[in-house]
Amino acid sequence: MRLVLASNNAKKLTELRALLGALPLELVAQGALGIAEAEEPHATFVENALAKARHAARAAGGAAIADDSGLCVDALAGAPGVASAVYAPLALPPGEREARRAAQDAANNRLLLERMDAVDDRRCAFVSTLVALRHADDPEPLIAFGRWNGEILRAPRGDGGFGYDPLVFVPTLGRSVAELDAATKNAHSHRALAAAELLARLRTSWFA
Repeated sequence: MRLVLASNNAKKLTELRALLGALPLELVAQGALGIAEAEEPHATFVENALAKARHAARAAGGAAIADDSGLCVDALAGAPGVASAVYAPLALPPGEREARRAAQDAANNRLLLERMDAVDDRRCAFVSTLVALRHADDPEPLIAFGRWNGEILRAPRGDGGFGYDPLVFVPTLGRSVAELDAATKNAHSHRALAAAELLARLRTSWFA
């Protein structure tokens, strides 16, 4: 079964392919089908994930999945939250997509460190909401949630992962997210938790 991922993030595609690999699904990025990215105007992860999944499903004429995720910092009232990917205002010149994303990630991390500089409460969580639709007008979307608790570091650590991974320390693992190998991250992350819940829902609803 083909499932269109409502994202063009290559690393997110790789993660989800691994996490959902137990089911007979062909996960395809929307960009490979010429589908443009959807607007994300909402204030919550679940609303944005639904909007992205419906957009991709309608454009592809079939099933779609969307992930809306981000970093929520307690001392910043939940920010960056749904704006995690574009937290720092940045005018990027035209260029290769992954290079632009890396520049945005670096700017986001700098801004977060600046805003947390004098803050003692470093608690945070990576949050993921996954939504799967059989078609654009599916009245029964499958929705799953994952929350991975951590602490904001005072300087980046590690060179793996993407986004805020170098700044988030996971006390239970004794490492930053960027210091984790892919297998460990896929076993513990917010997306892994959401994917495990979604797998159970897919098995009982779509593959029963």
